[in-house]
Amino acid sequence: MFDMGGGYGVAVSVTPLTTVPWPEQPLPVGVTARPGRLSDLLPVAARTDGEIAAELQRLVQVESALAAYKAELVAGLAGRRPDSADRVLGEPGAASEGWSPGPGREPTAGVSEFFADELALVLNCSRTAATVLADTAWVLVERLPSTWAALADGELDWPRARALAVELADAARDLEPVVLQRIEAALLPRAATVSVSRLRALARAELLRVDATAADRRRKRAERCADVTLTPVRDGMAELRAFLPQPLAAAIREAVDAHARLAWGDGDSQPIGQLRVGVLADLVLRPWDDSRPPVTAHLTVSADLGTLLSGAAAQGDCAAPAGSPADHCAPASPAEVDGEPITAGHLRKLLEQLDALCPGGLQAPAGGTLHLALTDPSTGALRAVVTRHELERLVRRGCLSHRDGDCRCALLDRPAAVDRYRPSPAQRRYTTTRDRTCRHPGCRNSAGRTDLDHVLPHEDGGRTTCENLCCLCRRHHRLKTHAAGWRFTMTADGTLTVRTPSGVTRATRPPGLRIPEPDDEPPPF
Repeated sequence: MFDMGGGYGVAVSVTPLTTVPWPEQPLPVGVTARPGRLSDLLPVAARTDGEIAAELQRLVQVESALAAYKAELVAGLAGRRPDSADRVLGEPGAASEGWSPGPGREPTAGVSEFFADELALVLNCSRTAATVLADTAWVLVERLPSTWAALADGELDWPRARALAVELADAARDLEPVVLQRIEAALLPRAATVSVSRLRALARAELLRVDATAADRRRKRAERCADVTLTPVRDGMAELRAFLPQPLAAAIREAVDAHARLAWGDGDSQPIGQLRVGVLADLVLRPWDDSRPPVTAHLTVSADLGTLLSGAAAQGDCAAPAGSPADHCAPASPAEVDGEPITAGHLRKLLEQLDALCPGGLQAPAGGTLHLALTDPSTGALRAVVTRHELERLVRRGCLSHRDGDCRCALLDRPAAVDRYRPSPAQRRYTTTRDRTCRHPGCRNSAGRTDLDHVLPHEDGGRTTCENLCCLCRRHHRLKTHAAGWRFTMTADGTLTVRTPSGVTRATRPPGLRIPEPDDEPPPF
């Protein structure tokens, strides 16, 4: 560096260097050369349980950032492989009309049909895996930028980001970007706190809400791709896969499971999975066999009390609790159901709506049951569960204290507490309807095959109330009761919080229960 009369100049000398590799040194006997490992620098044995759990959570964030970067790389490479060089329909060598990269999939617009083949060789994976990755990367990077950003920032893990991309893949091709942004804004605040299956269900519900017509069009398009395939696996086994509409798939699975459990209840010692396989084979290969007992259904209809416009809130009705003297009556507020008791007017309107659904009224399936789940419109919380027969009886009877007209006395609510260990049938019906599945985070076992557990154990003073009961499958019931260091707590609205021995806390809410919006934060739109 030298002075140039008030300024400075810089001189740079460049000298070519010839690198010489280090001379190879022989290793001592018994010593093996290998790359350094993270566990050499960060020994696991030196960490506490809490530190291991925290490190695992940090790794999830790192993996999320890497997954986002990988998706960006794949989408970037795809952008450099346009379909302009592909053969068009009618030219020799062109793809056949209606060509699809896979069941239920459509070619990515503007990308060569052969890009997946190149990506498969780059990643040393199958073409199917490369197709799925390329499609997911395009959806995240190009159509769901907020979801991709949450993944890149470690706020959303890869399984949940991938689930959103899969559920919204077809919509990403049909809907305008502003509509997709609204869907993202509705899903992302809860995405990291719910299970992957629940997140996918929320995405489907949000799609139906914003554009039911387009959702129906996509559903019909997917139904045309229905198929049954066979994939050989190890030890002489194979996977029989059916890609079909969800209601049909659920009905088949429930029928197979119900027949298998009937056989298991009759003393068949085979594992339940093997029984299901045998039932499926019999139903398909021997459809004429009518020796099996019939399988019926249990139907639950969820009714939002806010939709039940009734005269129960008319001026002059009684707002006093059931059984209060008539002189406690006072003018009631205009029609409002949030937080109010379930009145005779609500029940009459519900019965009218059921009768309007189909000729003769909605009835239980043959040999099955029909339950009506009444929910609070403001919170989504379950208020009561009633059968059709009970509903009709309550409507006929009305309020015992005020027979001359409608009132606002409560006729139906959550089942009362019982002074014993075993829950009442009404409590079991209410709790299984509220929970629907095992309430342990991530478990999807049906509530019909779970135990009704006291969150605060009965021997420790826990009461037998719906606010202290929840559904746990046998495995997670055993975990709660016998595994050391686990802690389960539940709030009155049914929110269950589970704390692991390493200090990680997860919470699950009953399906349909809405998270209250903070008063000081405006809505996103």
